[in-house]
Amino acid sequence: VKSVGKDIMICVDLSKSMDAFDIQPTRLEKIKFEMKKVVEAFNSDRIGIIIFSSEAFMQCPLTYDQNALNLFIETMNSGLVPSSGTDFGPPLRMALKKLEENTGTPSSQAKSKVIILISDGEDFGEETNEVAQEVENRSIKLFTLGVGTERGGNIYAGSGLKTTRQGNIVVTKLNSNQLISLANKTGGQYFEINETRNDISRLINTISQIEGELRDARFVDVTANKYFYFLAFGALLFVMDV
Repeated sequence: VKSVGKDIMICVDLSKSMDAFDIQPTRLEKIKFEMKKVVEAFNSDRIGIIIFSSEAFMQCPLTYDQNALNLFIETMNSGLVPSSGTDFGPPLRMALKKLEENTGTPSSQAKSKVIILISDGEDFGEETNEVAQEVENRSIKLFTLGVGTERGGNIYAGSGLKTTRQGNIVVTKLNSNQLISLANKTGGQYFEINETRNDISRLINTISQIEGELRDARFVDVTANKYFYFLAFGALLFVMDV
C-alpha cells in the first residue's frame, strides 16, 4: 500500500492593492473563496500558506489539516502585513526554504513540490529574478495566479476612496506581464481571475497532473479466506436440525 502526495506552498499577496474592488466583493475576498477550493481539491496533499507584501510571513506551515488551512484563509486581511509595496522575492525564498526543510529535496522528489504565487502583479522587488532562477534550478514548479482587471479598481479607505498625497484617487491595475514572465522563467504557467475569467479549475487540473512523491509504503499480508468451509458445515448442521 503506497502513500503518494505533493507539497504545495501558496504565497498570497496581502498588500493594500488586494483590497481593490474591481472584482467583487474585493480581490482578496475572491481569492480567499477560491483558495478553499484548492484546499478541498488537494486534501491528500500537504499545503502551506505564506502571506506577503514587502516582507513575507508564514501563515500556516505544510499540513494535511483542512480545517486549520480554511481557518487561516478566513482570517487573512491586508492589515496582517506592512503596507509598503509588494516584493515577490521574500515569499518565494521562504517557500523554497520550507519546501526543502528537513528533506534536502532530492531532484527526484523536487518535481512533486509546487509553489503558487497569487498577486495583482505589482512587484517592486529587486531580487525576484534571482530567486526565480533558484526555483528553476531546483526543478520546483511555480504557478502564478493574477487577480484583478487591466482597467483597474479603487480601494476603500475609511469612509471614502484611497487617495494619493496629491489628492488623486488611487487606481490599481493588474500587471499580468510580470506574473507571466515569472511563470515562464520557471517552466510554470500563468492563470488569471478577473470579472469574466476564472482559471482556478485549470490551475487545479494542471497541478493534479503532477506526479506526487512516495511518502510511505506498507506491506499488508492478506491470507486466503477459508470461512466458506465453516459456513457450509454450519448450514448443513442447520438443515439437519430442521
